[in-house]
Amino acid sequence: MRKGIILAIAGLAFLAGCGNQGDKAPGIPVTPKWKGPVYRLAMDPKAPKPNPAGVTLPAIKFTANPDALERRASLVVRFEPSGAKQDQPMMDQVIVGPFDISGAEGALPADSMDLADKGLARLLGAYCMKGKVKVSVMLVRSSLAPQAGDAEIDQKRLSDWLPIEVAFKNPHPTC
Repeated sequence: MRKGIILAIAGLAFLAGCGNQGDKAPGIPVTPKWKGPVYRLAMDPKAPKPNPAGVTLPAIKFTANPDALERRASLVVRFEPSGAKQDQPMMDQVIVGPFDISGAEGALPADSMDLADKGLARLLGAYCMKGKVKVSVMLVRSSLAPQAGDAEIDQKRLSDWLPIEVAFKNPHPTC
């Protein structure tokens, strides 16, 4: 009987010390594997093919956090309007509609980049800009509104801004 009581006490002590360890955090702090936005953008080092629209953005490659992949995204292209020859308030961004992206790394679709080139060229031409233009691109969630403001863009961003400098040659100079 003594052995039974000792065994019962030992068993209870063992069970009390071996509770659900999943509720307790280990003593070693865990750093996340991926820091920053879900996607990282980089320019392709190859020279882009000239676009008849007058401006050509280089191909853009992405690397994504494999734990937070998106299936669709939109691209926001902003330009620095300091070289504009008009004093009126201006639209300084193009939002390319949603497109499919897949995998943890790859390049943005060529047809979406072509739409970005055409939209940017139309704006730059409308404001009589020419020469080198500072441009920034960002990947955002596909649910972004076509005329989104800064707050909505920041709320739905998937990457940081990637600055690019491009040359603009207006194919229809009217300025």
